[in-house]
Amino acid sequence: MFEIFQSDKNQKFYFNLKANNGQIILSSQGYESKNGAEKGIKSVMDNADDDGKYERKTASNGKFHFNLKAANGQVIGSSQMYTSEAGMENGISSVKNHAAGAKIKDLSVE
Repeated sequence: MFEIFQSDKNQKFYFNLKANNGQIILSSQGYESKNGAEKGIKSVMDNADDDGKYERKTASNGKFHFNLKAANGQVIGSSQMYTSEAGMENGISSVKNHAAGAKIKDLSVE
């Protein structure tokens, strides 16, 4: 499920993609409008199946994470940190499996 929410700090809109167990598997950047966040979700849905759109990274602390990029190369979602490369790959698989058919829940108050 995608959840759209608005930050109290900066009033920007964000979304998270959550797995069935409620764990966040992908988080967005901040958007100026709810419509922008909705377009970001559509982009995740459109790009999630393409393994070439995932940028796999290793942080300076040795943990693993990934970004999902749109066709234009812009990052549309980022993962949490994983302790193992296998964990990161499972996270990517989870995005691929959940994004396309995910429902959208709007938690924001505009």
